[in-house]
Amino acid sequence: MALESGGEKEAASPGPGRQPGKHPAGQPGDLARGLLRRAERASLATSLQKDGSGDPYASLVIMAVDQDAGPLLLLSDLADHTANLKASPRAGLLIDGTAGYDDPLTGPRISLQGRLDRIDSPAALARFTRRHPGAALYAGFGDFNLYRFEIEKGHLVAGFGDIHWLAAELLLHDCSGAAALAAAEADVVAHMNEDHGDALALMAQHLLRRKGGPWIMTGIDPEGFDLRGPGPEGPLQRLDFPQEINDAESARAALVALTRQAREAAGTA
Repeated sequence: MALESGGEKEAASPGPGRQPGKHPAGQPGDLARGLLRRAERASLATSLQKDGSGDPYASLVIMAVDQDAGPLLLLSDLADHTANLKASPRAGLLIDGTAGYDDPLTGPRISLQGRLDRIDSPAALARFTRRHPGAALYAGFGDFNLYRFEIEKGHLVAGFGDIHWLAAELLLHDCSGAAALAAAEADVVAHMNEDHGDALALMAQHLLRRKGGPWIMTGIDPEGFDLRGPGPEGPLQRLDFPQEINDAESARAALVALTRQAREAAGTA
């Protein structure tokens, strides 16, 4: 049950029998996680150290997410925001989902509070560079490192007057049963791009209503998969699965079902 205070709503933590990250469709946590999974960029807020003032300092960063939707950032040691983080890892991250709205204040956005910690994860770095191919040019430089934003809470504005404070467990997906999918992700993505580009194009055109091609899968997680197109420089798109998957076999079944659905929509089944 949501608790209202000052016109805002604080979502309750999962109760007995509910697993963190698993919520009925349309709940604030689902919407917020969808914003994270679809984001390509964000505004990072840190505390300025260069002049010793500690003043708020905002910067634009490109962003990917881990399997559970935890934000990933690839940062240079030469940047001011990285120097700020070395002094204090606490940070804020604003994800803006208001593109396309005539009045952006009626669109969804979420402000995250937490800390940024440097991580050493080849799988997470691969997710980042597949999402941002240009980053592969400098990802191996000695002054660039991967960071994960450890969410403590988030402030979701889902629309005008639709405002929620959300705990981390409502924002992140519980991936405890999906280790096999994470291990197989690179192979699944490579297989789809190398052998099933026609299926990706069908799904993009008839399920996402996007024209042109080619389309490239950049990642897959328990809740859906990400596409970029038309072409490798096209915008990011996402297609959600109707049911959660947790390994390569369930991923194959879900992708086959969506391809069949796309063919039916195209009249080519």
